[in-house]
Amino acid sequence: MKTMRVLASIAAIAVFGAGPALASETEDLTAKLQAFLSQSDLESAHEGFWAHDLIYTSSDGSRFGKREIMEGFQADPDAGDAEDAESSMSYSGEEVDIRLYGDMAIVAFKLVGTPLSKGADDALLYYFNTGTFLKREGTWQVVAWQATKIPPLEK
Repeated sequence: MKTMRVLASIAAIAVFGAGPALASETEDLTAKLQAFLSQSDLESAHEGFWAHDLIYTSSDGSRFGKREIMEGFQADPDAGDAEDAESSMSYSGEEVDIRLYGDMAIVAFKLVGTPLSKGADDALLYYFNTGTFLKREGTWQVVAWQATKIPPLEK
C-alpha cells in the first residue's frame, strides 16, 4: 500500500509538474506558427521554419522538400513582374490544435489566406494544415507537412 502511495505521488508530480513546461512548449509552437504566417521576409521565415529533411505534401498532391521551397526564392529576375499568389495574400492560422509528444509535436490548424487587394475574383482561401515538428538542439522545426485545400461552400 505504501508503494502505491509513493508511485501515485511520483505520478502526480510528473503530471502536474510538467504542466508549466507543456504550456511553455505549446506557447513557443503557437508563437513560431503565427510569426511564420505573418513574416514579411518570406525567405528568412521559410529557412528557419522547415527542417533540412522536410517532407511536404501540398494541397495539389505534389511532394517536395525544403530544397525545392528555398529554390523558389531564387526565381529568375528576368521572369517578369507577375505577382505570385503567396505575395498577394496574407495568412493567418485559426483553430490551432497542438499535441506534444516529448521532442515531437503535431500542429493542426486552419490556414486562412486573405487577398491583399480586393477584386471581383478575390476570395478567402482555406486550408487544413498538419505539421510534425521536431525539437533539435532546442529549436522546433517542421519535418513533415500536409496541406489540404478546403473547397468553397456552394451557395
